[in-house]
Amino acid sequence: MRALKILLILAGGIVVLLGILGLTGEDQFRIERSVTIAAPPSAVWEQVSTFSAMDKWSPWNEMDPNMKKTMDGTDGTVGAVSRWEGNKDVGKGEQRIDSLVPNALVKTRLKFIEPWEAENDALVELASDGDGTKVTWAMEGKNTFMSKIMSKFMDMDAMLGKDFEKGLGKLKTIAEEAYAAEPKFEITSIDWPGQSYVGKRGIVKWADMKAAFEQGFGAGMTALGAAKLEPAGPPSGVYFEWNEKDQTADMIAAIPVSPDAKGKLKGQEIYDSPASKALRIEYRGGYSNLEKAHMAMDAYIHENGLSHHTNVIEEYITDPMSEPDSTKWLTNIIYLVK
Repeated sequence: MRALKILLILAGGIVVLLGILGLTGEDQFRIERSVTIAAPPSAVWEQVSTFSAMDKWSPWNEMDPNMKKTMDGTDGTVGAVSRWEGNKDVGKGEQRIDSLVPNALVKTRLKFIEPWEAENDALVELASDGDGTKVTWAMEGKNTFMSKIMSKFMDMDAMLGKDFEKGLGKLKTIAEEAYAAEPKFEITSIDWPGQSYVGKRGIVKWADMKAAFEQGFGAGMTALGAAKLEPAGPPSGVYFEWNEKDQTADMIAAIPVSPDAKGKLKGQEIYDSPASKALRIEYRGGYSNLEKAHMAMDAYIHENGLSHHTNVIEEYITDPMSEPDSTKWLTNIIYLVK
């Protein structure tokens, strides 16, 4: 009986001790590690903003190369969910994209199902650091009663921190190598004097743009010829919206005209692009790679606290019919800014 009393007292003491441990400690936790990458936030963003990109530097992928993965939704968009199921080292769970702030933040909701259940937020935070980017990878959430007890016996910061450091090291290598291989674009500030264009504005599917340019340029030159006028500049694409979801563009396949030509072009649609401060890239190469120049311009505008307004203009300086080598084609890309 005496031994039973001692056991009961010990058991009671353990329960009390566990209760005390479970009631002490921080209600919230945050585990984080950081690294500085020699590339701008826009370049690093490409490596962290989709599940497919994150898979390339995730330390847990190496633990189970045969891990099964499925996807709901569109990768790289809010609401997309990636599910995984693997060996005892990676377990089973899912991750949902909750927030995307371009070049600044990726926030996801992590749900672990096996070998234990837990649900926390994971964040990848980007901040300019000189000519590079400071990347902070973090996990944060609420400390439950049991997690407070476990924290007294296990150093979760040290355990997860090692994985974070390994992943960030791999991310640094991938991002810096990718940035070094990217074409570089010189962006200059200019005073855009404004320009009048003849051409019909409309919504054009991306797949139909080549035909739209051929038809629009042809119609514009025909109208100028009938009015005995000369173009006031190179044929241009004037863009008001680039719709990724519908894969359409609100645009004009436009021919520049002088302001005094308007009276001679009766019956033709004329658009006046306003005078403004602007940014310009003199891009050399084929049209299929213009997207990278536009991405560089978007990133520059964001990083320098500017805002784009009204329209984007592409001036096609080189005639592909007279210069077959697309590496020599010159296109001026102009963004009106304030």
